Amino acid sequence: MRSHQPINPGTHLKNNALFSEMDDREIALIARETRELRYERGESIFHQGDACTGFHIVVFGQVKLSFISPGGAEKIVDVVEQGQSLGEAMMFLDKPHVVSAQALSDSLLLHVSKSAVLGGIERDHGTLRKMLSSLAQRTYRLMMDVEGYTLRTGKQRIVGYLLEQLEREDQGKEPRSVDLAVSKYVIASRLNLTQEHFSRLLHELSDIELIKIDGRRLTIPCLQRLREYQFK
Repeated sequence: MRSHQPINPGTHLKNNALFSEMDDREIALIARETRELRYERGESIFHQGDACTGFHIVVFGQVKLSFISPGGAEKIVDVVEQGQSLGEAMMFLDKPHVVSAQALSDSLLLHVSKSAVLGGIERDHGTLRKMLSSLAQRTYRLMMDVEGYTLRTGKQRIVGYLLEQLEREDQGKEPRSVDLAVSKYVIASRLNLTQEHFSRLLHELSDIELIKIDGRRLTIPCLQRLREYQFK
């Protein structure tokens, strides 16, 4: 775990897209009901079925969202990273968590209480609009996941994942690269693949020179070729 440096919750709330248009007074009101939570790698944040008392913002680290199938297999739904949030939907639905959350690395989260969010919405309807936009984007992403599982090959799913990672960074000139920040098991489960199948497909993509593999770093010689392959 990183050394415990005090943080200002209000600063991180202001930097989050959901609250970016709020004034300092409104941020301060919500910050009063915001808790700083630190987790070590592998530590549980909440379990499937736990009551949802608010939502979380990831200040640093990575959080795995998953559930266990009836057969006992783990299915990873998403990996939430720095600046992203989790738990908003269940908070609004007033239902228990439908997935479990676990820190993939040492992480610092902010827990924003449900009462603070609802109070902020009553005072500033812009907050509701932004939260609905965030939830809509997540729903769209889940729909694209379902499409990928049913209509795309394993290699196309991997290519889509790599393009998604590249979109988060502006690296300028080619060749571009992606560092696998989480384990192959996590990425494979996220893409509805076994770890062995995922590794084999990576090498097949390497064989046709769409990527170059150097440990956890994947280099993309030609981004346009990678984009075109996604829809073959």
